[in-house]
Amino acid sequence: MAFFVFPMKHYRWQILIVLLTLALVGVLLLTRQPSLTPTVVEPASGGVYTEALIGSFSRLNPLYDLANPADRDVNRLIFSSLFRFDSRGVPQPDLVESWGVSADGTVYNLTLRPNLLWHDGQPLTTEDVLFTLDVLRSQFSAYTDDVRALWDSVEITVLDGRNIKFVLQEPFAPFLDYLTFGVLPKHLLSTTPPDQMLLAEFNFSPVGSGPYRFEKLLVEDNRIAGVVLTRFDGYYGAKPFIEQIVFRYYPDAASALAAYRNGDVLGISQITLDVLPEALQEPNLAFYSSRMPRLTMILFNLQNDEVRFLQDKSIRRALLLALNRQWIIDRYLQGQGIVADSPLLPDTWAYYNGVERLPYDPVAAAALLKKAGYVLPADGTVRVGEEGRLSFTLLHPDTVLHAALADAIRDHWAAVGVEVTLQAVPYSRLIEDYLATHRYQVALVDFDLTRAYDPDPYPFWHQAEIVNGQNYAQWDNRSASEYLEQARVITEPDTRARLYRNFQVVFARELPALPLFYPVYTYAVDTRVLGVQVPLLFEPADRFNNIARWYLITRRALEQTQQAQPTP
Repeated sequence: MAFFVFPMKHYRWQILIVLLTLALVGVLLLTRQPSLTPTVVEPASGGVYTEALIGSFSRLNPLYDLANPADRDVNRLIFSSLFRFDSRGVPQPDLVESWGVSADGTVYNLTLRPNLLWHDGQPLTTEDVLFTLDVLRSQFSAYTDDVRALWDSVEITVLDGRNIKFVLQEPFAPFLDYLTFGVLPKHLLSTTPPDQMLLAEFNFSPVGSGPYRFEKLLVEDNRIAGVVLTRFDGYYGAKPFIEQIVFRYYPDAASALAAYRNGDVLGISQITLDVLPEALQEPNLAFYSSRMPRLTMILFNLQNDEVRFLQDKSIRRALLLALNRQWIIDRYLQGQGIVADSPLLPDTWAYYNGVERLPYDPVAAAALLKKAGYVLPADGTVRVGEEGRLSFTLLHPDTVLHAALADAIRDHWAAVGVEVTLQAVPYSRLIEDYLATHRYQVALVDFDLTRAYDPDPYPFWHQAEIVNGQNYAQWDNRSASEYLEQARVITEPDTRARLYRNFQVVFARELPALPLFYPVYTYAVDTRVLGVQVPLLFEPADRFNNIARWYLITRRALEQTQQAQPTP
């Protein structure tokens, strides 16, 4: 077999020419290619967000929704108020453009934003504000007697279409808290008598001034099954990206979760404890949690002679040390709670983060009880002191959850030699029949702080509220009361924060009641809904505070890049 050897030297110049040609073509292609600018994804306008509301439709009127969170959620998007409050409880202007307060804290001058419009195109003025207040303080209002009484004491003067003045009989620092009512349109309701406002046709086809306008009711099987809202392009604030919001009503969280699984909704207004484990299994459901405006506490009747030993603050301190509050939260609230150490809501402007925090320490608790003169007898059951057995009755609401909490509290206290007898009573009777009449020894209660944007703990802990007030513990502490008095009349924020800090220090030292936990609110939205953030809540409707940033549709846009400039 013959082998042929090709003389490669005859081909080298051809190969060189080919390589040079390819390189030249590559350079030409690169120089002729258009420059590529990076793109970014941005929110775009459009889309429909559907949410399952737990509850039922009643009426869409902000003066009558206080007892119906489902109505209030919808009204938050339809109606505006003079002020909103941010997650720290600091007032933010809504319809108001600017405001001023006199040096003595009795005169408030407010100026509305210019060119405000109702959803029907009519101008919104201070006359609408005055009309709304007239309805609010009428005897047919859904507001409580104390709120109506406050407004009856305020002199209101409309200066012009944008300026209004409120004159108080005495300084009251939380006054801005009372300016969060939804404003109603006078031109549509002025002919409706206050006693007929509750049944007015307006409540089923409302006109507001918020970011979304009422479109229609969804009626199925002769019942109102939902509400459709459409973005209002004349809104004075940030324009939402989402074009339409549809609310659909469901009786409970289980049926709302089923609706999500069926593809009927994208969000669920609240994930309650009974469906939380099941909901967590949904791969495309995002959860947003926030501290609820509620505080579960143990109240002591400090002036009940049957349990005089509770007047000893060292015994009250021992009782708190003996409670494993985090274990209680994990066991009975599935971890959906925050250990409480103050009667004020955490992360608000008035909350003092340096307040003393007592850990679970049954050994220290037993030592304090022994030092107070209560020793365990030979059988090691119930401690005995000079005033007898360390024993009392714990009153609690007759719900399943409160019964379980009471059982746990009794067991923790039994472990340090305290005997507790449990007594369940209906929630409806707890306050009127027992707390208000001081016919109790110790009580497990929930403090509902919904819409309490300004903390103002005065009604619950001031000396003047012991008789015919809400100081159900009958805590008679002059130092704490003075701090609360001053914080009510001084409008300067830093000074008020210092006064409330001092109050909380005294409270933590004296422990007239034992703070247990703040429950957690959980909201669920499909991952296709972007931009969702849930702030600290003063009510569930606050989850819509940043609705303008939510979006369902995106678009690609050229990224703005700064070109490097040659140095001179």
